[in-house]
Amino acid sequence: MDLKNEHHEATEGLVRLLTKANHDLTVVQHRLDTEFQQIYPESANPMKLVSRIKKIQQDLSTLEEQCRELLTAKQDLIDKARTTLVGNRNLVQRMEASMGISPSSDTNDSAFANFNLIIDEWKVQARSKKGDEIDTDVDDVNTLLFSTIV
Repeated sequence: MDLKNEHHEATEGLVRLLTKANHDLTVVQHRLDTEFQQIYPESANPMKLVSRIKKIQQDLSTLEEQCRELLTAKQDLIDKARTTLVGNRNLVQRMEASMGISPSSDTNDSAFANFNLIIDEWKVQARSKKGDEIDTDVDDVNTLLFSTIV
């Protein structure tokens, strides 16, 4: 029983020490806050600035993750649009050929040419932002764009 009381007393001492330290730190924080409010205008209070910087850092982390999700969704949309449009175009060309109509070529199909032009311009824009030479065979615009951001 003596060991339990000694252990308990030692723990109580530690708890009292930590409680006092916590109280002392709270007093120091309050004094600094009061002093900073008197010395600095509201927008220049160092304690508030540190708090705002920490919040901004957290927000940036969240924003980065949301940008990654947006880029992934954008790439999925581009891939699905490309797959659907190219597939539909091929079906129309086969239907034209089966009906005896000469299929339209890439140069005569303005909608398809515009679609390819938009994708190519997007790749060029992403390349110019990065400033590096990137393989022109890159089809994953999302990877290309992400490499320009990072």
